[in-house]
Amino acid sequence: MKNPVFVREILATTVASLLLPKCSICAAETLPQTEVTARPYSLTSPALEVLRAEASAVAGGVSVVDAEVYRRGRATTLKDALESAPGVYVQPRFGSEEARISIRGSGLQRTFHGRGLKLLQDGVPLNLADGGFDMQAVEPLSAKAVEVYRGANALEFGATTLGGAINFRAPTGYDAPAAALRAEYGSFESYRAQIATGGVWGPLDGYLSFSHGSTDGYREHSQQNNQRVFANFGWRIAPDWETRFYVTYVQSDSELPGAITKAQLETDPRVAQRNPFFAPVDVVASNWKRDYEMLRIANKTTWKGQDEQVSIGSFWSYKDLDHPILFWIDQLSNDFGVNARYDNSAELFGHKNHFVFGVAPVLGVVQDNRFANVLGNRGSRLQPSPFGPNAPSDSSQTSFNLDVYAQDRFYFLPQWALVAGAQMTYASRDNQDDFPANPGNPDNSEEQSWMGFSPKVGLLWEAAPDVQGFFNVSRSFEPPSFGELINANNSQAGLIDLDAQTATTIEVGSRGRRGRVGWDIAFYHAWLDNELLQAQVAPGLSQTVNAGRTIHQGVEAGLDLDLFRNLLVAGTPQSEGIGEAAGAAAGDRVVLRQTYLWSHFNFDGDPVFGDNQLAGIPEHYYRAELMYEHPSGIYAGPNLEWSMQKYNVDFAETLYADPYALVGFRVGWRTPRGFSVFLEGKNLGDKKYAATTNVIADARGMDSQQFFPGDGRSFYAGLEWKW
Repeated sequence: MKNPVFVREILATTVASLLLPKCSICAAETLPQTEVTARPYSLTSPALEVLRAEASAVAGGVSVVDAEVYRRGRATTLKDALESAPGVYVQPRFGSEEARISIRGSGLQRTFHGRGLKLLQDGVPLNLADGGFDMQAVEPLSAKAVEVYRGANALEFGATTLGGAINFRAPTGYDAPAAALRAEYGSFESYRAQIATGGVWGPLDGYLSFSHGSTDGYREHSQQNNQRVFANFGWRIAPDWETRFYVTYVQSDSELPGAITKAQLETDPRVAQRNPFFAPVDVVASNWKRDYEMLRIANKTTWKGQDEQVSIGSFWSYKDLDHPILFWIDQLSNDFGVNARYDNSAELFGHKNHFVFGVAPVLGVVQDNRFANVLGNRGSRLQPSPFGPNAPSDSSQTSFNLDVYAQDRFYFLPQWALVAGAQMTYASRDNQDDFPANPGNPDNSEEQSWMGFSPKVGLLWEAAPDVQGFFNVSRSFEPPSFGELINANNSQAGLIDLDAQTATTIEVGSRGRRGRVGWDIAFYHAWLDNELLQAQVAPGLSQTVNAGRTIHQGVEAGLDLDLFRNLLVAGTPQSEGIGEAAGAAAGDRVVLRQTYLWSHFNFDGDPVFGDNQLAGIPEHYYRAELMYEHPSGIYAGPNLEWSMQKYNVDFAETLYADPYALVGFRVGWRTPRGFSVFLEGKNLGDKKYAATTNVIADARGMDSQQFFPGDGRSFYAGLEWKW
């Protein structure tokens, strides 16, 4: 059996005839035939070119991030992986994977254990059944690409939320190197290493990655240590039928440094949150941490016909959480899910058409136990608490979601498509209090359920093969997770009474590339009802409420400009998609890559806060990178992160985080095979700034412990070898 090769790695040599002498004898000669065998790709995890083609057919904001782009520097956090994706706001709260991650204001008040987005691996959900997700469940180094479907454009993944979906595409034996080693070392004693391998053995293929990461952290009490195993094994049962099994294991231990005051941020941002008069909110004395172990086993089976495709995914996820904060949280979680999707691309009435139908039920059971945190040790279940009669104790939490969705894209003209779809969602949350009721601990057993209908209609204009315009109107629906429903201070029995968050969103935009310019830009305006807003009610405790009517509007923009070409190496640059290291094979260039995010979120006639801005995110946020790229793989250039103006920490607009500008630099040499190396400097000016903040209702103009400092000046170096 001949070894398959990538089509892109073979240059057709038919022009060789032009090099032959001009004579009749030579003209009669016949060149030997060369057999070119296209390397097959996985049906469950398609090639990057296929992902880009699928994204270009979406009538709304969507982008594909090539992992090769973010692997040119430090690739540790979600920010490292997603900062080049238009529309994504992600800020680690202390240089870790725990972050505020938001698209169009989704999960805006959450700086940990995200919500408002659907995370997937090859289309199979990573979220827990109640909608929350753990950021440590993904490994940027174990992805070949990341798809970002913003807002209702993620309907075809069964996503119902305002923010949309982020789909991590796994390497397989078909596209992974046979062996790969990567090592990173940097400031604050940060280590990171990965060893990975992949291969194809007849109808079987596989990929296996082990990674380790540890750091002392920029701040006091911010050590992190994690190990991850990501593996998948595929079986091509027939040319049009493949099944793939996924195994993920994560061990993550993180100290939590907490938030500090603005005054502390400006004088000594490395300190942890302390309170010598009240030990429970002194994160060092009470040893605040978030440690957990996760095992996830999943399968995806795909059958592909001439005009049809059927994909069936399933997963089981087990998580053991040990989480001492103001009190001690001990949770065991088991989540199960199935998602079935049918695609049909046959013509309809003689016109191009693409129809999608899917069903996705998910069930999760959590055994939730809570204890007093006694100076970093687990105390009694019934330890008195200053925030209520007793600390929350023992309960069984069952979540169930059922999403049924359909979408059709009909080309009524060769370049114009009408998109129409809808989704029905049923969700329930059942909390059973397993602790005996008494006058100091009322029975908290209760069940709540919600049902929603989310339609979507849009237009797609394919002005050219690489230029699209789009418009859509959609609804979104988001039921609360248990994190929102459980009463923070046990002041009432049962669950918090919350309505599901809904929104109507309009979106218009364009993406494409013409010559030296590549763009991806969208404007959206969303009218929200019952937005799930979370505000801190005590150190370490937050409570969610329905905010009534709010408005989210903004601009998501990416712009690439080839400023100079063929400076040292002549060639014919090629035009490729936005965000790629395009054209380097044809000649050297200087490229300016930019993303800009305008996020204007406000109350709409709230009886307390009027039309005030929602807290927690800057209104104007800009990133830029000016990079020289040589066809040999050498690259170098500065970058800028700029939060342009102050933004409020409280809904009353009395306490603010200041604007900041961070300058960095990256230099390296990256090759498809063999050795690659990089050196990266971050925050070279050693700026003291708040990467993100807590959110509170009313600070009354007084400084308090609400600010999470960003890392100071830091340097990272990495070495990678692929074979």
